Amino acid sequence: MKATAKAHSNIALIKYWGKRDERLNLPAVGSISLTLDALHTVTSVHFDSALNDDELILNDEKAGDKETARISAFLDLIRQMAGMTHKARINSQNNFPTAAGLASSASAFAALALAAAKAAGLSLSRKELSVLARQGSGSAARSVYGGLVEMKRGSAADGRDAYAVRLAEPDYWDLRLLIAVTSEAKKPVGSTAGMRLSERTSPYYHAWVDNSENDLQDMRQAVQQKDFEKVGELCEFSALKMHALALSSNPGLIYWNGATVEGMHVVRSLRRTGLPVWFTIDAGPQLKALCLPEAAAKVTEALQNVPGVRQVIECRTGPDALVLNEEAPL
Repeated sequence: MKATAKAHSNIALIKYWGKRDERLNLPAVGSISLTLDALHTVTSVHFDSALNDDELILNDEKAGDKETARISAFLDLIRQMAGMTHKARINSQNNFPTAAGLASSASAFAALALAAAKAAGLSLSRKELSVLARQGSGSAARSVYGGLVEMKRGSAADGRDAYAVRLAEPDYWDLRLLIAVTSEAKKPVGSTAGMRLSERTSPYYHAWVDNSENDLQDMRQAVQQKDFEKVGELCEFSALKMHALALSSNPGLIYWNGATVEGMHVVRSLRRTGLPVWFTIDAGPQLKALCLPEAAAKVTEALQNVPGVRQVIECRTGPDALVLNEEAPL
């Protein structure tokens, strides 16, 4: 009753912000993301009848009660599916900063879903894994897949139609996402709390939800046509709309720092010189620049020169989540 799985983080090009059902983690809008090869989580799960409680080791340190309770609630879903009661020992390692706006929960819960399901003896399809991972973290549903991925909002009350689907295989398009890390600190307001605040207080929230399908449709078409300029425009527009929504909450959510803002100006300055590059930002201070391979070196150099940027991580399109030491991904 042991298994280890690896999943990669993803960055939404068309953003997800808001939940239509918080208990089931059902998104208010669909989203489209790029899985990243350079950011990953490796998680081991061992169900053991000798344990009285679940135990979580996160990045070589014993996790706090709040983090462990969240993992236990997720494992309860798997225990119920498998008809078992054993508690588990979980060891999870990220190779990048946790809870800092780099979608660590996406790779974490995708890896946990796959490892725990395997350890519990469940044989789940990738669609079923996506539904399961979503209940831990909305963005985790997308990290089950590599490549370019769409998360379906769904309409069913029980969430059975809220899952991710692959738009394009990892080798479909050679893209680069350059992450300018401006802080490794944990963000003061988590995504779920931020979404809740925006839904409750922002006058723009309903317009965000009502217009989401247009962006999704346009991005699907741009991906199908490999229209990089259109992908970049939609990516940057979606990020700015999401942060406008966050800023318009009460009190306003400001996830950026000075280096984030300066990085936006640098990307736009590069674009004015004719370099095809666009930015996106999740709920955190890290700036991500989307470009083609031939532009990566120049964009990296420009971002490294921004005061406050600690490092620039170059990411390519990442693979599917998989169980380690096995040939088959499921």
